[in-house]
Amino acid sequence: MAGGPSRRTATLVAVAVVLGWLAVGAIAGPYAGKLGNVATNDNSAFLPANAEATRAQDLSTGFAPRQTTPAIVVYERTSGITPADQQRVQADAARFAQVPGVVTPLPPPIVSQDGQAVEVIVPIASTKGEQIRQAVTQLRDVAGADRNGLTVDVAGPAGLLGDLIEVFTAIDGPLLLVTLIVVLVILLVVYRSPVLWIFPLLAAGMSYALAALFVYHLADNGIIKLNGQAQGILTVLVFGAGTDYALLLIARHREELHRHDRPWDALKAAWKGAAAAIIASGTTVIASLLCLLLSSLNSNRSLGPVAAVGIAATLLVMLTFLPALLLLGGRWAFWPRRPRFDHADPQAEHGVWGRIAGFVARRSRAVWLVTAVLLAVLTLGLTQLGITALGQSQMFTKPTDSTAGQQVIAQHYPAGTGSPATIFTKQATARQVAQVAQGVPGVSSVRPVTAAGPGGPTQPNAQPLVVDGRVQLEATLTDPPDSHAAEQTVRNLREAVHKVPGADAVVGGFTAVDVDTADAAARDRNVIIPVVLLVIVIVLALLLRALVAPILLIATVVLSFLATLGLCAVIFRYLLDYPGVDQSFPLFAFVFLVALGIDYNIFLMSRVREESVRRGTRAGVLAGLAVTGGVITSAGVVLAATFSALAVLPLVVLVELGVAVAVGVLLDTIVVRSLLVPALAYDLGPVIWWPSRLSRAVRDGDRTGAGVERGR
Repeated sequence: MAGGPSRRTATLVAVAVVLGWLAVGAIAGPYAGKLGNVATNDNSAFLPANAEATRAQDLSTGFAPRQTTPAIVVYERTSGITPADQQRVQADAARFAQVPGVVTPLPPPIVSQDGQAVEVIVPIASTKGEQIRQAVTQLRDVAGADRNGLTVDVAGPAGLLGDLIEVFTAIDGPLLLVTLIVVLVILLVVYRSPVLWIFPLLAAGMSYALAALFVYHLADNGIIKLNGQAQGILTVLVFGAGTDYALLLIARHREELHRHDRPWDALKAAWKGAAAAIIASGTTVIASLLCLLLSSLNSNRSLGPVAAVGIAATLLVMLTFLPALLLLGGRWAFWPRRPRFDHADPQAEHGVWGRIAGFVARRSRAVWLVTAVLLAVLTLGLTQLGITALGQSQMFTKPTDSTAGQQVIAQHYPAGTGSPATIFTKQATARQVAQVAQGVPGVSSVRPVTAAGPGGPTQPNAQPLVVDGRVQLEATLTDPPDSHAAEQTVRNLREAVHKVPGADAVVGGFTAVDVDTADAAARDRNVIIPVVLLVIVIVLALLLRALVAPILLIATVVLSFLATLGLCAVIFRYLLDYPGVDQSFPLFAFVFLVALGIDYNIFLMSRVREESVRRGTRAGVLAGLAVTGGVITSAGVVLAATFSALAVLPLVVLVELGVAVAVGVLLDTIVVRSLLVPALAYDLGPVIWWPSRLSRAVRDGDRTGAGVERGR
């Protein structure tokens, strides 16, 4: 279109582009429903290679021909287990042994000391998470429903993993449907057109299909890891960011239709005006997400490239497919509010935002001081933000079979039964290490692994199994394996056995995985957050050709992020009654809130700079705020609503992330981008563009804010 083509030529090009993308969509579409087939949800596989729990897992391969994840089938009758109950347990255990994936022989059933419960430990071969889920499902089918006061639940690490994977397998359908409905409703409200909403929604769907195609093949070939969490975030991120980019381009196209008679000339001007901001925004998000590759946790490293691929696909579609649709739609696509070729000032269509811009001009210093203080007050809520490892019973928003079973186990057994801490030590120091471990508070018992294998029945006078000069000990904890007390016990246990001379002791197990995950998450926050900030500053400096503006924008977004965490901490604790936030939450919230929050400042400030060249900085700030206010606020509402769709998943960590992004985006668009940033920019004037030449170009608009250019 650069040479001003005829209407026929432009239409033919647009038709070719649309048909080409529809062909791509026909190929890529089915992959959106196949992502669950290549997802890996085995939490232990996400640990760093140098973690002590990972070393313990490697050592355990010599002590068992097959690695197992234990499921614990627990039966409870509060009036006491009857002989008939014991017969049922024995019959069920025989059938458990026949379930594919179960490693036999099974340890004998264990009756609790109070006689009110019986548990059967069922080792399941540790292969793929989906196979463990299938085995757990069959165990539950065998155990059947509660009978005449006898309750039965399948818990343990395998039961928990089965429930988690069950949640993630439901992501494709409900989450995608809710996201589509949310975006559709908001687009209808924003455009009030029976036609125009189709274009951004169709483009967003195409973006998701293309992203799914690439992610599927990358995960299927082992280039990246995909888990259920990343899969869910990919859905809402692509639809949210894609709709944002579409809103920005369509709003600019509407403006240009007032200035140009031919729609293709208007689209060319709109593309040139909006593409730089869209590309800068997408680049910032992609660069921020790729910083997750610096994480020591495989789960974090997997999310970075998965989400980055989604944003890259969205950029490609929104800058090619959507413009072609808009060109074919012409002015009639905006019916019944079709923009006319009348050279109207775009500010005339934004009366509300024009009045807000006038208010900012009259009270700029008071506005940014008051909003900054209010945001600072919200940060006080950070004292209520408890960063912790969510326990099994705290992980889900509604009760599950595994959480119910864990509660029964905690009532009648040492809570760590079935999920012991594993200690690997040299044979010569095994007895001393066992004595030291037994003396650690929170350790119920310590026993060596014999030829019967881990978890096997204890035989009198059985000798410890020795593999490569090492012995494996199993330490049963008094607290539930996913509790804070158990984590502290494992830390104390490690400290104690590491002090035994020549033992070279290594402590692993289910709880140790949580401990090492927490430590890795803390390390990731300290490393990745500064890198993300540096990357964003560089992108902003290149886009705005200034240094002062990027630093101020980063400062406002960080303040908004801290205020969001403070507000969310109050919401989580006092409204949702959650015990705290997962260790991964602060990092994920930071990456998404800062990367996405800076998007709206990019949309605003790129337009402010464009207007400042013509009008002067202060007048440019007011014009930029007036013309972008409506579209950016609409984009913020769309993104907040799409991330809120994560609340349909019954996982606390995803609900918390969805709420945090929704609250943060709304806070950023309504307060930070609408008031704080424009007021700061207006108060500072041309100096905000330092050291570029624009910082030294003073016009009448800079002195009065009236937008009257005196000439260069």
